[in-house]
Amino acid sequence: MEIHPAQRMEAFEAGIFQVLDEKKKVYAASGRKVYNFSVGTPDFQPPEHVMDAVAKAAAIPENYKYALSDLPQLTQAVIDRYQSRYGVTLSPEEIMSVYGSQEGIAHIGLTLADPGDIVLVPDPGYPIFAIGPALAGAKIEKYRLTRENDYLPDLEDLGKRYGHRAKFMIVSYPLNPVGKAAPDSFYEKLIPWAAENEIFLLHDNAYSDIIFDGRTGKSILWFPGAKEVAAEFYSLSKSFNYTGARMAFLVGNRTVVQNFKKLRSQIDYGTFLPVQYGAIAALTGPDHMVKEQCREYERRRNALCDGFTKLGWPFERSQGTMFAWAKIPEGFSDDVKFVMELLEKTGVLCTPGSSFGELGKGHVRFALVLPVTEIEEALECVKKSGILSAGGM
Repeated sequence: MEIHPAQRMEAFEAGIFQVLDEKKKVYAASGRKVYNFSVGTPDFQPPEHVMDAVAKAAAIPENYKYALSDLPQLTQAVIDRYQSRYGVTLSPEEIMSVYGSQEGIAHIGLTLADPGDIVLVPDPGYPIFAIGPALAGAKIEKYRLTRENDYLPDLEDLGKRYGHRAKFMIVSYPLNPVGKAAPDSFYEKLIPWAAENEIFLLHDNAYSDIIFDGRTGKSILWFPGAKEVAAEFYSLSKSFNYTGARMAFLVGNRTVVQNFKKLRSQIDYGTFLPVQYGAIAALTGPDHMVKEQCREYERRRNALCDGFTKLGWPFERSQGTMFAWAKIPEGFSDDVKFVMELLEKTGVLCTPGSSFGELGKGHVRFALVLPVTEIEEALECVKKSGILSAGGM
């Protein structure tokens, strides 16, 4: 029997991180050290009190039954967290858990868009922003984020082209991959713009706890009128290094949250209870680890961005996220080829910018997942290789 995959599968290629991982394995097999800056998986451990809560709950046989719903204590922990951390008041009906923001973004389009509906996503932007709505059959329109406009969308232009036509728009700051934060003035314009143009906003708030140079990470829901036009994904992955546990939340507009909860009730039976208890511990526990971790990411950003700049490869300092973003060095024209050559000559592995959209071409993204000492080693390898002066020759 010949298997004919669904036509939608033609749009998917092997994930870039899978491809890079294979290249890394080949390089490492030769006995050479790899400095892996490609995948944004935190190298920090979860807080001990979080791991203890998971372990304690996992020792109780009753916790292996279907959860069916979020624990009331978990919902209350989110309410308390948003009040204390962001100054945002939430009700239980405005909160639901998802298996990480990626899963949430992959599926929420099924509740917001019909086939052919227009959805606006950033370019450059994280790939799931486009993949999720596309799975719902939506027509993806990418809005340009450029250095000249501080990586902010041109709302006036988008309103003229898509006002009253687009169903929703995905926004995310601090933005992966470019590491840019958005000023309050942007949200103060964005929310009334969305109401005027009848475009719902989905805000991916994965990095508000990793923000630099004295900035304050905020929730979009802190701004007046936001709940009328917006919902937000809030994740424990990067703040609490709870990545493999897969725990995030959709909060905000009640109608959107309740519709998504209805959809997910058809495809799952709730998050594993020990994972929920670990999340409660994270949300209600002390924050000193989160703050110190942010300071360490900032130290790594300084070492990497300033270090490459001194070597003659200009890196602008990230404003937030656990990433650094830069144009490929002079003399190179293809970001994928440059990444492969950089690995081969230096052992330094990063991600080609073209993985994040058309406007990512000619750029690279570094994840700040190695300590400063290893960043300095990697910089020395790059310096000795001569790749920056060779220009690909």
